[in-house]
Amino acid sequence: MLSFFKRKKTTQQEGLDSVVDSNELFEDEAAATTDIEVKPELSFHPNWTVSVEERYYYQFLNNEQQPLKENQLSLSGIELKQTEEGYVVTALVRSSLAKPVTFQETPLLLIGPNGEILARKVFNLSELGELPPKSSRPWKFLFEKHTLKTNEIPATDWKLAFELKAAPKAHSLDLAESWEKSLADEDKQKLQALVQSIQPPKPGEVNFMGLQIKQAENGDLHATLLIRNGSDKNIQLHQLPLQVEDAAGDIVARGGFTFDSFEIKANTSKPWTFIFPKSLVLKEHPDFSTWKVYPPQSN
Repeated sequence: MLSFFKRKKTTQQEGLDSVVDSNELFEDEAAATTDIEVKPELSFHPNWTVSVEERYYYQFLNNEQQPLKENQLSLSGIELKQTEEGYVVTALVRSSLAKPVTFQETPLLLIGPNGEILARKVFNLSELGELPPKSSRPWKFLFEKHTLKTNEIPATDWKLAFELKAAPKAHSLDLAESWEKSLADEDKQKLQALVQSIQPPKPGEVNFMGLQIKQAENGDLHATLLIRNGSDKNIQLHQLPLQVEDAAGDIVARGGFTFDSFEIKANTSKPWTFIFPKSLVLKEHPDFSTWKVYPPQSN
């Protein structure tokens, strides 16, 4: 455990404050931020013995902080000190929630004056203990040398911040180059509007949505689908078995398709037309008033 309190000659704060809404940090936190201002009261970890001088020092720094809005959390940087192990950041962990807060393993960033990431580390913040409602607790954070992203750490205007998960990218249309060149602008706009209007696939799910189906004069069956990738990763298709089912629930066609290079980007839908040769069409005069296409055994 780091030596917690050391006497300082100045009460000047070296770092900046970083604030987040509590529901950005805790998935089960439904309380929304309001315009009500809260001044968190100073709280020390129950295991620390605090002298009168130390209490005065941190009370002064806490009084200097800007109020938080209701249901926010902040990390207010006080001091950054280089040691043999790395850099020790002293900060106030502040909460404006009306209930106690307990942290678990939490990734924190040390950020420079221009928004650059100076260091990153996952801290076990359960050691911080239970933060009382509307309170502010001083704590020290050690960023070892291997967590640093740069060799130069500024003495001032840095901040300690919670690393938040990036907001998921909106599901969008992905057109193959051949479609991009051949499709009319009006049709592209219709496809984009369709993709935006329907419920996106669940996270990690890949599914197929029928757009158009017709039988050519030579008996081949042309089925145009949206291949919908709900994953946060690009997927490559090499082989894809598909079967077509009509309104009566009958299998109209069944076949397998192979690709040299066919990619559906993360969180996108890609239209593609699959042609079932007449030899793979199993039913004459199908009822396509409703229909679907899917890989066998995934109906």
